[in-house]
Amino acid sequence: MRGKERPLTVHHLNELLLICSLVLLIAVAAVRISSRSGLPSLLLYLGIGMAIGQDGIFNVKFDNAEMTQVIGYAALVVILTEGGLGTKWKEIKPVLPMAVVLSTVGVAVSVGITAAGGHYLVGLEWRQALIIGAVVSSTDAAAVFSVLRRVPLPSRITGVLEAESGFNDAPVVILVIAFSTAGPVDHWYVLIGEIALELAIGASIGLAVGWLGSWGLRHVALPASGLYPIAVMAIAITAYATGAIAHGSGFLAVYLAAMLLGNAKLPHWPATRGFAEGLGWIAQIGMFVLLGLLVSPHELADDFWPAVIVGLVLTMVARPVSVLLSLAPFRVPWQEQTLMSWAGLRGAVPIILATIPMVSGIDGSSRVFNIVFVLVVVYTLVQGPTLPWLARKLSLGKGADAAADLGIESAPLERLRGHLLSVAIPEKSRMHGVEVGELRLPKGAAVTLVVRDGTSFVPQPSTVLRRGDELLVVATNPVRDAAEARLRAIGQGGKLAGWLADGGINRR
Repeated sequence: MRGKERPLTVHHLNELLLICSLVLLIAVAAVRISSRSGLPSLLLYLGIGMAIGQDGIFNVKFDNAEMTQVIGYAALVVILTEGGLGTKWKEIKPVLPMAVVLSTVGVAVSVGITAAGGHYLVGLEWRQALIIGAVVSSTDAAAVFSVLRRVPLPSRITGVLEAESGFNDAPVVILVIAFSTAGPVDHWYVLIGEIALELAIGASIGLAVGWLGSWGLRHVALPASGLYPIAVMAIAITAYATGAIAHGSGFLAVYLAAMLLGNAKLPHWPATRGFAEGLGWIAQIGMFVLLGLLVSPHELADDFWPAVIVGLVLTMVARPVSVLLSLAPFRVPWQEQTLMSWAGLRGAVPIILATIPMVSGIDGSSRVFNIVFVLVVVYTLVQGPTLPWLARKLSLGKGADAAADLGIESAPLERLRGHLLSVAIPEKSRMHGVEVGELRLPKGAAVTLVVRDGTSFVPQPSTVLRRGDELLVVATNPVRDAAEARLRAIGQGGKLAGWLADGGINRR
């Protein structure tokens, strides 16, 4: 214990709550600015932290790198959980091999080229250069998820980038820890073996915990709908903690577990998704503000141009080469490779990883942190807003008439051995204009109620569905999945969806 510390009183708690709530409100308002300007919100959150910090308005002195690292890890677990829950298996399944190669081989190529640039062009020592190369080779899940979901890209590109950002944190963390140890790094083949083992342990635990958790939530009806989001988050965090304690990759474990949970058709899914998204926002805000507090703006000037040079090597050479070599076996068109190269967004993850050498006491760790901080800020300012423009120039944006997916919430009816599906028809759904009888739901499922313009009524087979309608569909347990699949198919393809494929078997 260092000296006498003042105990936390109720008065101090009140002040702390006031400050935290004001910061949250300012951060929420900043999201509006971010959505209009196209800037990733992380820059605004970092700005809030720097404004509060020692060179800012309130002159708050904070230099605890170890606490920042711990809180950053916790926030990253929540962010990866939210990202995994929102990752659609049908989108990443075809591109999973690409994402795996990009997050392993691609990371290795990027680390080598960036480290060489830092050593020969900036004059960094090899250890510092390797640490920076490893730190900035990880694309940030929060930045990728927040930016890509606002850019209408083809599902293959979105799937690769989202899966890569979820997968590559694990090998990068292992590399940064290895380069930040006091002794020399082991032989390269030993390091590769350790990385492979940790990834295998993390993947196994994540898949096992995710499968068991989703099975339990589908077969055990909880007494309150609000318990489902809490259970989902607890399962995902269990995957992380178990993987980390077992000396595996906890980050890979939590992402895979969350992805399984997100694709398991769990009860009360929209509520769970909204809860996770809210926690993800809180984690991002807290993490970025804390990182902004940790940095000392007056110390950044000396490392500005080295950061710009290293960033140029990373953005213009290392990332494109890593994408080219990783995707060469898959024959990906050059337009998609170009966009994936430019969309390798960095965010809070590299800055958090830059605290590892600070905690380890590596010589020059403060300079490493400053270079990484400046690099992330400068190149996020450049890449984030220009990504939609580049997608349009490469003719990779989706058409404006793409059909929107239905919002379907499932509530189990335990005693009746059935499910109540709440279906919301969005503006661009092709279910608009379809008659209830033309849905051709499987036997055991029926539309029991339609809510339109605030009025509810029992539909007839000839009732025409419209945009903005909400449907209540009752389905027995055996046909619940088939009913949801049928509704989604109609929403995407219209009333003739699946007609030739199923030969009309599902007609009532």
